[in-house]
Parts: sequence; C-alpha cells; structure tokens
Amino acid sequence: MGDRKVARGDTEVGCPVSRDANGTWRITGYSAARAVLRAAGTVQAGLGIETVDKMPSRIRRPVLYRDGQEHREHRRQTARFFAPRRVDEAYRGVMERVADAQLARLRTTGSADLGDLGFELAIEVTSAVLGLTESRPGIRRRLEYFFPERFGRPGFTSLHGLHWVFRQLTGWSRIYFNDVRPAVRARKHRRRDDLISHLLDEGCKDTEILGECLTFAAAGMVTTREFVVLAAWHLFTDDALRAKYRASAEPERLAILHELLRLEPVIAQLRRRTTAEIHLDGTVLPKDALVHIQIDTANLDPAMVGDRPLDLRPGRTTADGVTGAGLAFGDGPHKCPGSPVAILETDIFLRKLLAVEGIHLATPPRVTFKEDIAAYELRGLRVAVA
Repeated sequence: MGDRKVARGDTEVGCPVSRDANGTWRITGYSAARAVLRAAGTVQAGLGIETVDKMPSRIRRPVLYRDGQEHREHRRQTARFFAPRRVDEAYRGVMERVADAQLARLRTTGSADLGDLGFELAIEVTSAVLGLTESRPGIRRRLEYFFPERFGRPGFTSLHGLHWVFRQLTGWSRIYFNDVRPAVRARKHRRRDDLISHLLDEGCKDTEILGECLTFAAAGMVTTREFVVLAAWHLFTDDALRAKYRASAEPERLAILHELLRLEPVIAQLRRRTTAEIHLDGTVLPKDALVHIQIDTANLDPAMVGDRPLDLRPGRTTADGVTGAGLAFGDGPHKCPGSPVAILETDIFLRKLLAVEGIHLATPPRVTFKEDIAAYELRGLRVAVA
C-alpha cells in the first residue's frame, strides 16, 4: 500500500490496455487512460446513466450525461463559475465563514465527527456556486437521505425494488420542494450571478434544474466530504507531513493536497462507451466497447509520475502534461469543473482545523466502498480538543 490509507487491491499498471473475458476493456496506464478520456469517439457510461437513459427525450439530461457539441457549449458557457480567479474572489469568503462556524461548534462540544463538519462545509460552498441560497432548514438531512451509505436497486417486480423506487421519489421531492423550487422562484423574480440563473436563461425547466443540482451535489458535496476526511486522516497520523503543511504557504499546501488526491482519488474508476474505433499505441478499441478506466492504478504509472509512485511526495517530478492530482479529477470534456473549489475549501478548512489548540485524532474512520465507481467512504473519524 505504500503511503496509501485505503487499500484498493492491485497497484501495478501491468498491461496498460487489456480486455476481460466478458469483453470489457480495462485501462490501467496513465497515457492510455488520458487518451480515452480525451477521445471524441466516446460517451459517458456508468454513474447512473442507465437510469437517465429512461428519462423522456423531451427532458434535457444533466451536463454529466451529455456529450458532443451540446456538452462542450454548456461547459464553455459555465466555465466562469469555476475559474480559479472567481473561486478566489467569490467563494473564499464563504469558505472562511463556514469553516469558522464549524470549528466554533467543535470548540464548544469538544469533539466532532469530521465527516459531518466537512459535509456542512461542502454543502454551503456548493450551494453558493449553484444558487441554492433559499433552502429551508434541513438540507443536510435531505442530502444524506438522497445519498445513503448503501444504495438499493429500484424496480417494480419486488418489494425491495418498490421500496427504492419510493425512496428515490421521496428524496427527489424533498430536495425539489425545499431547496430547488425556492431558489428557482427567487431567480425568476431576479436573476443572480450563479448557475441556476444561467440555467433559467437557457430555458431549463424546474425538473431539469433539479437534475443539475443533484449532479453537482454528488460531485461537489459528497466527494469533497470524503476527501476532507482522507486528507485529515493523513495529516493527523503523519507528524512530518502535518508540520510541513502547517508551516507552508498556500501554494505548497495545495500541492500537498493534490499529491494526496493523486495517491488516493475519491472516485477510482470511470467508464466510457466508444462510438468509434479508438487507437491506443497499437491496440484498437472497437466501436461500442465498454471501457473501465482505473484512475487509482493509472495515477501510479511510474512512466508518468516517477519512481516509487506509492510514496506521498508533494512536488514530485512528473512527465510533461501530468498535473499534481493526476487523473483524480478526470480529463477531457468531462473533467471535473469544480476542482479549484474542492481543493481550496479543503485547504481553508484543514488549515484552520490544525490551528485549533489541542486538536487531535480521537477515532480513525471505518472504510467502505461504493463498488460501481470504486469510491471510498470514510465514516466515524472523530477529532477532539484536549
């Protein structure tokens, strides 16, 4: 495992492009993974797209599930909401305020579940970006209901399936009526500089805005909570790393966080389906092939990230074009637009957390996985003030 906290099985790249007995292609090499993610001849697969495909054609899909020119144009028009300068100027104040409020709670109670504090942070920051600023009390409970630790499979042929159909409908309804509809009504009266206002200008229906908000909730709230806990776990259990983090200026701290994310990406597997042949250094992926891209393995490719890839080494020398976090935020048209938001809010929160006098790790987290995307979930990490 090296310096990894979360065990994920094989760490050797091995054959960078291979085909399973069932016909699924697996990509473990960094260059091949990046090429597939950037390829024009692919579309999104996984991440619940099977459910989205059942939606009526008249309903516009959330941007996560769109491809081609429509997707590129949407990303171009909304890029300003996630640009590093805007993140710094528009959202840093929100991040500072929310982090201070959460740590005030910690000081008052003496201990807290770090996942709870991190989730509150991620919810408020992502809500500011989206424009979910008129929510009724209880948004965290509604999101936890919608994104449970374990998902069931909805269906109409069993009591279990019917239970999950009802649960999904209940979750959608609660978030729509308590969070999305109030925000939409306010912005129909007066537009603001946020994503919901932009979607209204594009002519989106309320249900389509709900879909976009839930997509960003999963990508911007749930995953950020996990990374906050993961990074804190490393910092609390590595005295030298913690000392370096505390003594560093912001650019160096961000480099540490990027290296942690390279080593331990929250989402370890992405899926694509080819719409044309894809040529990868002598291997041809045929049209209509399902491709599993192993981000957690590709990020360990020594040809791209250097020797001893399982070591945590911020500032490591990498091949040209390799970013600090590797492929942890994806790449190509579907690369996560909110990466500057996630990294900055994590840094602001952890910097303030580690400055709390007497702060220490009380209980390490338990680790579980969402198997469809190989994403870790860290629960129960508690911090306390001596």
